[in-house]
Amino acid sequence: MTPYQLLERAVHRTAEAVRGRTPTGRTHDDADDVVGTLATDGALGYDPRPLLASLHRAGARVVIIGQVAGILHGSAELTGDLDLLWDGDPRHAPAMAAGFATAGAELADDDGRPVPCGPESFLLPKVVFEAPGASGDSCTPALPWGSLKVEDYLGRALRLESPDGWSVGYLRPEDLIAMRRAVGRPKDLRRAAELEALLAEAR
Repeated sequence: MTPYQLLERAVHRTAEAVRGRTPTGRTHDDADDVVGTLATDGALGYDPRPLLASLHRAGARVVIIGQVAGILHGSAELTGDLDLLWDGDPRHAPAMAAGFATAGAELADDDGRPVPCGPESFLLPKVVFEAPGASGDSCTPALPWGSLKVEDYLGRALRLESPDGWSVGYLRPEDLIAMRRAVGRPKDLRRAAELEALLAEAR
């Protein structure tokens, strides 16, 4: 299957997994370290493709990280959020703002305070977003990533190509594994091991 087909399948599987579930008020920030965001309201109506298409049309230079990147590499685990990485260059902030605004996103800072969906908000190291179909974090290398050189991840990212003509970057499996192991939560370690097994099978 192509990466796009893997994402499409995950969207359908997520819809089946949450069928009949009522909202609980739990956001992606309330996710536990084991199950992850599939147990939050973010999984209800989950489909990150419209937001990704909007970012593409705006010319935003983003790279998918987190579990959606894992899904694009064949991970069987589902998610209810979308995490993104971009370079944080102020010159690229207007495109980021336009892409999120067109998708109907609402933004907050890392402390949960609402911020406008404008270029100035994307000068923050991280914004939290909620858009129809997807919520999550949009991060830059200015966050404290420890020893990880995430700016290098941007330059060597792979490309997800959609049948509708939009495309977006996503982390290479080795970089995603490094990020998972650096975070070190139970779900991250489990997913890192799964990706390592998938890589070993592919060799």
